[in-house]
Amino acid sequence: MSIASAGTTLETLVPDWPAPPSVHAAFTLRSGGVSLAPFDSLNVGLHVGDAPDAVSENRRRLRAQLRLPADPAWVEQVHGTEVADLDAPGRAAAASAAADAVFTRHPRRVCVVQVADCLPVLLAARDGSCVAAVHAGWRGLAAGVLEATLGRLAARPAQLMAWLGPAIGPRHFEVGREVREAFVSGDPGAEGAFTANPRGRWQCDLPALARRRLGAAGITSVCGGGWCTYADPARFFSYRRDGQCGRMAALIWLE
Repeated sequence: MSIASAGTTLETLVPDWPAPPSVHAAFTLRSGGVSLAPFDSLNVGLHVGDAPDAVSENRRRLRAQLRLPADPAWVEQVHGTEVADLDAPGRAAAASAAADAVFTRHPRRVCVVQVADCLPVLLAARDGSCVAAVHAGWRGLAAGVLEATLGRLAARPAQLMAWLGPAIGPRHFEVGREVREAFVSGDPGAEGAFTANPRGRWQCDLPALARRRLGAAGITSVCGGGWCTYADPARFFSYRRDGQCGRMAALIWLE
């Protein structure tokens, strides 16, 4: 993964993965915007209590810097498994629907998910025929949001690749028994992603769980997953670390 900048303080992470040239993707950092604390400064989330004008300006700056072909499809994320199809009739409505994943097969339509500890997963076909962005918090991941998205893409798993963006890491993601059971009850092998701690709870490796589910679905090319949002306050928002905070964006689109 590399960091790209256009000569301003607005920076993005650029996925380091073997995607075809027609696939473009980026992950925003927290600097380079106009939002005030605790949303400082490149908050792209309208639902967190930030000033709407500031969020609009941040989104405008993001589109200008990345030279996006259109406004991203900012869906309402609900930690579920709904998948928005940007190619369906009435796609403007789909773009504002409640969903935790977005996909397209057409150029100039920008898929996006917002995160501040949850795991963003970007998907692309090796031939550039489709892309998707998935919001994979533990609830959505356990409920099958990745599998639901793969089903909507209707592509052979061997033809797909995935990139795991920054999320809260296992050293800081402490969960209760119910979270572990949500995964282990249907997949005993998932217990390897949980480590018991002295408080009688568990440290959860969210990227490991996503890799396991992607692998079970037949996707062998999985990159990323090495950044912890909680541990790096200079670059990342983290809801678990800060409570009220901004949101970052993981975007993908076809040229």
